[in-house]
Amino acid sequence: MALSSMTGFARTSFEVDGARFTWEAKSVNARGLDIRLRLPSDLDHLEAEIKTRIREMIPRGNCFFTLAREGDSERSRLVVNKAALALVVASARRLAAEEGIAMPTADGLLAIPGVLQDGVALAEGEDAERRDAAVVASLRASIDALLRTRDEEGARLENLVRHQIDRIESLVAEAEQVSSNAPEVLRSRIRDQVALLMADPAGLNPDRLHQEAVLAATRADVREELDRLLSHITAARELLKSGDGAGRRLEFLAQEFNREANTLCSKAFDRRLTKIGLELKAVIDQLREQAQNLA
Repeated sequence: MALSSMTGFARTSFEVDGARFTWEAKSVNARGLDIRLRLPSDLDHLEAEIKTRIREMIPRGNCFFTLAREGDSERSRLVVNKAALALVVASARRLAAEEGIAMPTADGLLAIPGVLQDGVALAEGEDAERRDAAVVASLRASIDALLRTRDEEGARLENLVRHQIDRIESLVAEAEQVSSNAPEVLRSRIRDQVALLMADPAGLNPDRLHQEAVLAATRADVREELDRLLSHITAARELLKSGDGAGRRLEFLAQEFNREANTLCSKAFDRRLTKIGLELKAVIDQLREQAQNLA
């Protein structure tokens, strides 16, 4: 299964009863699913259903969906929603009688959301039902278009991630080569240190010297870290094959990669190994950044 990014953008349009609507959908990365929806005021009642449809199709991302109406300029005009105005006036009169609150002015009443509406937006009965059905049905095309762009971006990210995993594997191989010379490097280093100590052999304890040599060899053993890195490489490639929900798991795996790279640097007995460890950390950080964009 191909990887999917959380970054995408799409715009789709549809018409119903002479009115033209446009969906604009975009998403960016997020830890979970966050939906932000903007609808014409007369379609707010569809918000819950629209969000449910989005949750069914999009698993993760910070998503922004905007529905805009493109009304005919000759027909588009502001009109008073008499039912809404009557309700507001009745409530204002009740508050004035019970609480002594002054009645609102005309401009105050008209400023209340829903009292003034676009004349094109007003629809009742079967017209409203047909419009609402068209809005919900068109949402599927908008989500599909958004998901296609997320898949396209996911394919690009997958190539980057595979390249980064290959680079990590190459660096681990270099570290294995360097670590294979550890006994000789340590032997030479200890031999030089012993030569310095033998210049003034007073108080030199052979048993203590042996213990220090064993301890140095143990600290320099990075075989366990290299084995874990190789295991993580295998796991990362398996995640890329599965594709489904790989983003979170790959992000966690990047943390495990980084843990082993840190230990490798702390146990490095050679400048070459330190350099490899630092480069590993840089590549792993790039891998983590890409994983954060995957769904």
